[in-house]
Amino acid sequence: MVSLNPVQIFNAGAEEEKAETARLSSFVGAIAIGDLVKSTLGPKGMDKILQSSGGIQVTNDGATILKSIGIDNPAAKILVDISKVQDDEVGDGTTSVVVLASELLRESEALISQKIHPQTIITGWRKATDEARRALQSFARDNGNNEAKFREDLMNIARTTLSSKILTQYKDYFSKLAVDAVLRLKGSGNLDAIHLIKKSGGGLQDSYLDEGFLLDKKIGVNQPKRIENAKILVANTPMDTDKIKVFGSKVKVDAVSKVAELELAEKEKMRDKVNKIIKHGCNVFINRQLIYNYPEQLFADAGVMAIEHADFEGVERLALVTGGEIVSTFDAPESVRLGKCKLIEEVMIGEDKLIKFSGVEMGEACTIVLRGATKQILDEAERSLHDALCVLTQTVKETKTVFGGGSAEMLMADAVSKLAAKTPGKEAVAMEAYAKALRMLPTTIADNAGYDSAQLVSELRALHTAGKHTMGLNMKEGEVGDMEKLGITESFQVKRQVLMSASEAAEMILRVDDIIKAAPRPRQPDHRHH
Repeated sequence: MVSLNPVQIFNAGAEEEKAETARLSSFVGAIAIGDLVKSTLGPKGMDKILQSSGGIQVTNDGATILKSIGIDNPAAKILVDISKVQDDEVGDGTTSVVVLASELLRESEALISQKIHPQTIITGWRKATDEARRALQSFARDNGNNEAKFREDLMNIARTTLSSKILTQYKDYFSKLAVDAVLRLKGSGNLDAIHLIKKSGGGLQDSYLDEGFLLDKKIGVNQPKRIENAKILVANTPMDTDKIKVFGSKVKVDAVSKVAELELAEKEKMRDKVNKIIKHGCNVFINRQLIYNYPEQLFADAGVMAIEHADFEGVERLALVTGGEIVSTFDAPESVRLGKCKLIEEVMIGEDKLIKFSGVEMGEACTIVLRGATKQILDEAERSLHDALCVLTQTVKETKTVFGGGSAEMLMADAVSKLAAKTPGKEAVAMEAYAKALRMLPTTIADNAGYDSAQLVSELRALHTAGKHTMGLNMKEGEVGDMEKLGITESFQVKRQVLMSASEAAEMILRVDDIIKAAPRPRQPDHRHH
């Protein structure tokens, strides 16, 4: 007789969610993540406080929020990943991409409850995505060949990006700062050449752009504080007294005089190393590791400026901007490329001394010094400015721009709705749902400001249907306005990335019909003797 007991194929402790349960679990997780960051969207978005053992952060940056929270739901993790990819790829739109993906899934939940198959929904979405991308591409403006207009575009993009951040009070000032820094890169897009330094004190408006490179370190004792036509050797080498660095090793001596001999031998070894370094013809030595008192004194006697403990990022960046290379051995001076710089001097910022490198080999290098009242304000200002710099470098590479304020989303939704009207079958229902999800972005932006979103979005919809595609939300007045006149511009690259990433992530989650969780690893009893 056949047993009617269910066959257990998984390890004990493993869990499986099937069909409707699996789909519901995915939708709930993804929609919860969308709702979490939704209130930070747009110029009137609110901030979140993130509290952890490392202190507190106050931010409205989607990627930062999602990176900092622990998540167990697999679908929610996918949305966290797309916001991270958005941040790495283009730097901005991290909240938009998560909100759009979660709205698509919210719409698909309703469609599935109407017994429309997920594969039918996906086919409709794919057609909708292609149509939306085509509409966005055909509407994009390109002023890349007109320098004055392109600079104005960059200023508008920076203002639009910063208007939803902490720097919105001084967005004109910081936009100019960011555009000047990015245009110095001459299209290389290498953000390592732009160094951000945070110094508490003063207000945000005291921040400035310094042409040159600033290093937040001290010059050694009794060494020259100003050097012209510097030849810089950048190194990563131990400059402490050479201890015997074998773990657990001991040295036995039979007299105290032998200890003195050991110390003398160590000193001689260090003197030889310093002499080798000086033979490279450098007058500035910058080391990633510590420089102890004895070698520091030797450098001072030789008239060489020595800077210790320049962290790895600082050393990498210095090698890049001065045109040198990082050295660890000093036996072949002729093959080492030294960095060059016209002037190195100490400067004061607030109450701190920093070292300024002027006239570096890489002419585009510059430093943005951020000032602010508290550590949290400075951290958020740095994230905001970093977003703006990323978007601007992307725009310098891909010079197309589109209008912001929800106009691009309404334009795409209008194109998708028109295609849905011509499409027979159930796919048209999926396309309509896609258009509805796109319209949720301007709806959320208006809701976050406390405006009547239903009124504003229905007005926008009518205007876009009539072909007025530059119309969007004027968030200052709480009404519909012309984005072209208001100068609310966004990067085409950011909008396209939001559209593609959100569609792909939502499609991936929608395909799921089974979730299998591995059995947790059993805890082994501790048999050690206490």
